[in-house]
Amino acid sequence: MDALLTAADTALRTLFAKPRAAQPCPTLPDRPTELTAEEKRRAAGLMRVNHVGEVCAQALYTAQALATPNATLRQHFTKACMEETDHLAWTAQRLEELGERPSLLNPLWYAGAFGLGLLAGRLGDPVSLGFVVETEKQVGAHLQSHLDATQGGLPDNDHASRAIVVQMHDDELRHADDALAAGAMDLPQPVKEMMRATAKVMTTVACRI
Repeated sequence: MDALLTAADTALRTLFAKPRAAQPCPTLPDRPTELTAEEKRRAAGLMRVNHVGEVCAQALYTAQALATPNATLRQHFTKACMEETDHLAWTAQRLEELGERPSLLNPLWYAGAFGLGLLAGRLGDPVSLGFVVETEKQVGAHLQSHLDATQGGLPDNDHASRAIVVQMHDDELRHADDALAAGAMDLPQPVKEMMRATAKVMTTVACRI
């Protein structure tokens, strides 16, 4: 019952409360950000996608913590979820600074991610950890693409968003390494491709809605 109440509390706080970061938002104080209207629009779309990714991270880790019978692993997932809360708060703050809103579909994204996390958890701890590894690697690659302005990424002069994305990128890859060290299995290639296709749909829709 306690685990269910915790899961419900996390869902409500993620979707309806202002997230609070334990760590200060990354900044580059000596490099101010000045954007045109078009650059703001592009940056906001990408940061909205990143915010959705953090909403999903809350759902995934919460569901996996709920599903595992391993107390040590439950603590591992809970700790990672708390660290992802920093990312959630940073991206929400940056969206506000850009004068934009989060995705209107966040409840849908959360529900879908929670279901995937619960399924992965029910398939066993090695599979659940493998899901974390692949998810975080794909998120890391996605964030890296946001740093390439020539390929539709963040504007070169959006130093505020870039500082956040760089820190998120490093944290996500660390989470993948931690899950691998905890005993993750390598997921089959078709599963990885399905995850990649699902993420593509989510990022395309979330950028606009």
